[in-house]
Amino acid sequence: MELAVLIVAAVIVALMVVLAIKTVRIVPQARARNIERFGRYRKTLEPGMNFIIPFVDRVKPSIDLREQVVSFKGQPVITEDNLVVLIDTVLFFQVTDPRAADYEIVNYIQAIEQITATMLRSVIGSMDLEQTLTSRDKINTSLRGVLDDASGKWGIRVTRVEIKAIDPPKSVIEAMEKQMRAEREKRAAILNAEGVRQSKILTAEGEKQSQILRAEGERQSSILRAEGQAQAIETVFQSIHQNDPDPKLLAYQYLQTLPQLAQGEGNTVWVIPSEVTSALRMVTSAFDGSGQGFGSEPADRPPADRPPAPANGVAGLDGLPGLPRLPGPTASEPDSQADGQQRAERQLQPPGLPESGDQPRA
Repeated sequence: MELAVLIVAAVIVALMVVLAIKTVRIVPQARARNIERFGRYRKTLEPGMNFIIPFVDRVKPSIDLREQVVSFKGQPVITEDNLVVLIDTVLFFQVTDPRAADYEIVNYIQAIEQITATMLRSVIGSMDLEQTLTSRDKINTSLRGVLDDASGKWGIRVTRVEIKAIDPPKSVIEAMEKQMRAEREKRAAILNAEGVRQSKILTAEGEKQSQILRAEGERQSSILRAEGQAQAIETVFQSIHQNDPDPKLLAYQYLQTLPQLAQGEGNTVWVIPSEVTSALRMVTSAFDGSGQGFGSEPADRPPADRPPAPANGVAGLDGLPGLPRLPGPTASEPDSQADGQQRAERQLQPPGLPESGDQPRA
C-alpha cells in the first residue's frame, strides 16, 4: 500500500513539473513568438516570462526582431545596350510585425531575394552600361523604395540596399581597360605639353628679365665710366692749367710715350712722328742749361773745347732713362724735320734688314 502511494505521489510531482514547464515560456530580448490556440493565432509573446495554457496553446518558433543582412550574389541583368552584367546586392531589413512575417508569407528571405532580382532588371533595363556603373546611388534609392513598399505587408522594413559589385562581360572589361589606358595617356600627354609650355614661357621670361637687367647694368656702368673719365679729364685739365707746366716738361712726357709704340710682338719697323725732333730739341735745351735749343753751343766757348759728338747723335741725353737713342743733327749740318725723321727710322730699324735706299747685294 505504501509503495503504491509513493508511486502515485511521484507521478503527480512529475505531472506538476511538466505542467509548470509547459505553462511558463521565457522569450529573450529582441525576439518574438506567436501563440496558436487550437490552430488559430491568439497572441505574440513579448520578451520576458509569459504564461500559456499547456496542451492547448502551441508556441511557434521565435522570430528575430533585429536588423538582418542578406547578400544576394550573381543576379544576371540585361542593360539597355543589350549587355548582360552580374550584380551582387546587399540587403538590410528588419521584422517590424512578427504576426505578418509569420502568416503573410512563407519565406520572407526568399521573397526579398526574388523581388530584388526583379526590381534590378526593371531599373537597370532602362540604363546603359556606363550609366549603370556610375549611377549606383540612384539604383540603391530606387530599389529601396520599391522593396520597402512591397515588403510592408509582410511586416518587414527594408532599411538599406547596396550594390556590392557589377561585373560586365570579359570583352567589355578589356575594351574599358583600353579606353581608360588611352584616356590616361591622353591626359599624360596633355599635362606633359602643358608642363613644357609653362617651362618655355618661364624660361623666356627669365631670359627677358636677365637681358633687361644686364642691359641696365651695362648702361649704368657705361654712364659711371664716362662720368669717371670726364671727371678725370676735368681734374687733369684743371691741374695742368693751375700749375702752368713748362713746355719742356710736356715735351719730356711726349717722349716717354715713344717706347710704348714698340711693345707689339710683330713690330719690326715703326715710324716716329715728325714732332719728335721738336720734342728732342726742347728736352736737350732743358738739360744742357743753355736754353738755346737743340744743337746750339754757347758763344763764349771755343771750338777746341767742344766735346766730341756723342755716338747716338743726340747731345746731353745719355743719362736719361727710358729715352730711345735717336740720331741727332750736328753743328755743321742743318736740321730739318724730314732729315730727323729719316735718321730716326734708320736708327730704330732692326739689324739685318736693308735700309730704304739700299739695294740688296747678290
